[in-house]
Amino acid sequence: MSQQYTKKPRANAGKKPQRTNKKTSGDGQKSGANKNHIWLWGIHAVSAALHNPARDHIRLYASKNAAAHIPSGFDIIPASVSEISSLLPDGAVHQGLALQTRPLPPRTLEDILGHPRGVLLMLDGVTDPRNIGAMFRSAAAFGAIGMIAQDRHMPPLGGVLAKAAAGAIETVASYGVVNLSRTLEDLANAGWFSIGLAGETRVTISQALQNADKVCLVLGSEGKGLRPNVAKHCDQLARIPISPDMESLNVSTAAAIALYEAGRR
Repeated sequence: MSQQYTKKPRANAGKKPQRTNKKTSGDGQKSGANKNHIWLWGIHAVSAALHNPARDHIRLYASKNAAAHIPSGFDIIPASVSEISSLLPDGAVHQGLALQTRPLPPRTLEDILGHPRGVLLMLDGVTDPRNIGAMFRSAAAFGAIGMIAQDRHMPPLGGVLAKAAAGAIETVASYGVVNLSRTLEDLANAGWFSIGLAGETRVTISQALQNADKVCLVLGSEGKGLRPNVAKHCDQLARIPISPDMESLNVSTAAAIALYEAGRR
């Protein structure tokens, strides 16, 4: 049960945020700060989090103009744009809104293994938070039900990633696993068909998706692509046809195309 803001102000409501000179990472987590707290910023990311009952919120900062985007019933700590910037990493485009919150509760694959149909996205070594955020956004747009990645490689679902996702981390489930190859085996045993994106095969993504009701799209990192053992555990390797004048696509663009192809089926 998430902690809900009430119309009655808290003791810190209305207080100015304290400035800090501490360095922050891309997820907005200050060095030495509580690792159970993350920052979300930007209108779409913050609004989606406030509407997610699974979120446990801590503090919400808003500039005068941005406060108009917050529904009634949520406590706001008024702050100027520069004061909010002082709480976040350099260059954070926060649009006058910043929410300190706790990470979403972890999910397990057992929640989705038995689904009769659907699309999953699996990331093999993709670590750039902007790319992952963009893939969350595409996953939400094309109706994917979840994203799978290794725990140790998945950046925190906050900050830059959440801003790029534009609220999609609240609607697309995230599953952290220890071993991708073993997870592909578990998916196969539950009737999921896995397709690894690889440029060296002649089979196109459209051909590979024929008659696949439960599909997991597997994407590797830019440059290295899928690791051999992960590729070996995919049921099919497929490519996205592109002009010979271009060697490859950005991984988030490739994910969007593959998700579109899977979603329209």
